[in-house]
Amino acid sequence: MKILVTGGAGYIGSHTVAELLKQGHEIIVFDNLVYGHKEAVACPLVIGDLLHKEEINTVFEKVKFDGVIHFAAYTASGESMEVPAKYFENNLQGGLNLLEAMRHHGVDKIVFSSTAAVYGFVGKLPLVEDGEKKPSSVYGQSKLMFETILEWYNQLFGIGSIRLRYFNAAGASLDGSIGEDHKPETHLIPLIMQTALGLKEKQIIFGNDYKTRDGTNVRDYIHVLDLASAHIKALEYLSSKKVSDVFNMGTGRGYSNLEVVEMVKKITGVDFPVEIGSRRPGDADALYADSSKIKEILGWEPKYSDLEIIIKTAWNWHKSHPGGFAGG
Repeated sequence: MKILVTGGAGYIGSHTVAELLKQGHEIIVFDNLVYGHKEAVACPLVIGDLLHKEEINTVFEKVKFDGVIHFAAYTASGESMEVPAKYFENNLQGGLNLLEAMRHHGVDKIVFSSTAAVYGFVGKLPLVEDGEKKPSSVYGQSKLMFETILEWYNQLFGIGSIRLRYFNAAGASLDGSIGEDHKPETHLIPLIMQTALGLKEKQIIFGNDYKTRDGTNVRDYIHVLDLASAHIKALEYLSSKKVSDVFNMGTGRGYSNLEVVEMVKKITGVDFPVEIGSRRPGDADALYADSSKIKEILGWEPKYSDLEIIIKTAWNWHKSHPGGFAGG
């Protein structure tokens, strides 16, 4: 298939592109490189912004695509509460410009990178697709709003969509060639890796009095390669069944912050200092997915999402790229 991948130079996007290329698909990546890295892309890259209609339309005018995988979005929950307009504009208007370009050029399949942040902290676990949704951040709200837009475009224009709600993406490629490189970094595992590498003096854990087995937050970590395989299965499903749907992307198991720290120490062999800090506002005790639906309908199964594998692949990436893509 000829596939357009928006945001394909980002963390999850670049891993998905690599898997698509291995399977022989023809890929074009469209990315503004605000957060993406051209070094992570081994296929044609169009540098452009979805907020500029003419830039995305030009891509569709040149190539007849079979489908789209849409990763391009701003994703920092904390920042979204400080500058909400940035997130609503980029995540909604950018997505609308993409959908309109698809509609005008006869492309009727899209896989959307959504998020577990659409649920908020509703209390009942595990989280299921048709459960209550109360986003606790502008980021989560923007993703939920775009899911609704996709439903309307399916109903009105026949553009089918699969929406994948990620839990905590983690890990790196098996050969260590691409991995997680955010600036600024806000995700737990790469932050701990920085501490293990001596780039940070200590690792701070925010709170140890949560209602969990060791008092620290519990989250559902899913390997980025398992996310990549789900996107490919979703696009294949859309192509064959032409049925829109939404799926959770998690393992159904949660690991606590301290369990992650201990696994990093085990894998790296580095006994770095850990400090317990104050709770952060809005952090839930535990979040993990019910992923039975995607297993049943798409036949997807996670292969690499055991915590030890996640940490091993992340460590291989970070120790060989301590400064990210730009720094070796």
